[in-house]
Amino acid sequence: MLDYRFIKENLDAVRKNIADRNMKADADLVVNLFDKRNELLRGLEDKRRRRNEVADSMKQKLSPEGRQKLIDEGKALKDEIAALERDFEAAEADLAREGSRIPNMAHPSAPVGKEDKDNLEVKRVGEPTKFGFPPKDHVQLGQELDILDFDTATRVSGTKFYYLKNEGVILELALVRYALDILMKKRFTPFITPDVAKTEILEGIGFNPRGAESNVYTVEGEGTCLIGTAEITLGGYYSGQVLDKASLPLRLAGVSHCFRREAGAAGQFSKGLYRVHQFTKVEMFAYTTPETSDAVHEELRAIEEEIFSGLGIPFRVVDTCTGDLGAPAYRKWDLEAWMPGRNGGEWGEVTSTSNCTDFQSRRLNVRFKDDDGRNKYAHMLNGTAVACSRGIIAILENFQRADGTVAIPEALVPYCGFSEIKRK
Repeated sequence: MLDYRFIKENLDAVRKNIADRNMKADADLVVNLFDKRNELLRGLEDKRRRRNEVADSMKQKLSPEGRQKLIDEGKALKDEIAALERDFEAAEADLAREGSRIPNMAHPSAPVGKEDKDNLEVKRVGEPTKFGFPPKDHVQLGQELDILDFDTATRVSGTKFYYLKNEGVILELALVRYALDILMKKRFTPFITPDVAKTEILEGIGFNPRGAESNVYTVEGEGTCLIGTAEITLGGYYSGQVLDKASLPLRLAGVSHCFRREAGAAGQFSKGLYRVHQFTKVEMFAYTTPETSDAVHEELRAIEEEIFSGLGIPFRVVDTCTGDLGAPAYRKWDLEAWMPGRNGGEWGEVTSTSNCTDFQSRRLNVRFKDDDGRNKYAHMLNGTAVACSRGIIAILENFQRADGTVAIPEALVPYCGFSEIKRK
């Protein structure tokens, strides 16, 4: 969340940021609630101070009339304080609710736009793959190679689930280990995280666990949710803690299953593995000081580029527009791979990396002790190393051959133990 005082002192900029992000939030209401909360707090503190003064006066030698007068005032103060505390708690709740709707400020260089078509391409590595035959999409390839089974998964689990089979299983495990090996060489601490997190952790990260628009599966009666990304569990790892500045930046790499409802996702863009309810992902996460977060953000982007360059998959990098950023992100880079089977050949997002500045750490209370001895909020960043389902799409569609076989990227051959997937 944004600092309430910052919202008040930069109200015009916050209003414009909300409009640029195409979000619904009321910055003026937040300022009014902030002022109301502060006024109630001042009144409450004055009454408590007077209560303490009355209690001290009661210890003095007093006439019966004077003592009774203080007793009566003490009783009245007790009732007034109780009423003010109720009003203050209600104002706090209103402020927290409305304040949580205010998105992070966007980077000044982020392109202004409403949706992904407004993203700005800033880099391209490789060119779209050319074939001397009509290329197939990953669904047809996966079924013909007997490594993907959507039909049985639909019967057993429902739509947007899938079975990986045969070499498909090894390919996913190879992608995980390939990404982890790169990250561990760059001093990331590897984790396998829980697939469940408490609701307050999701809310702190910026996910909405409730309502029709939520993309999250809740665990009924438990106060927990299935995670949509290890960003949630890695971001919650240091919640409520004060970090040692000398240890920053902290670099974490988390392997987890990811569960997403994908409410409303339909059509060609969600075909096959592109939008599914469950997939495996290797996530990068970093805790930094404010002074180093921009540099670490570039580092995460460079790692994503290294991973996909090493696989030999054509991709481009886009600067994500304000309307496509997501509430917590200050700036986000998307890496889009070329997918020959997508509408006759299109770019499709495979990774992203976001600098969320102190937006998440304020909610989760993650701080570090600065050189001046004061506790300050850390900056928190995340980035996808590899989302296995989309990585598999890019490999199958870009490395397919005319005879129906699929070559394995050279970097993955040592992990797979085979160099191609043949038709059964």
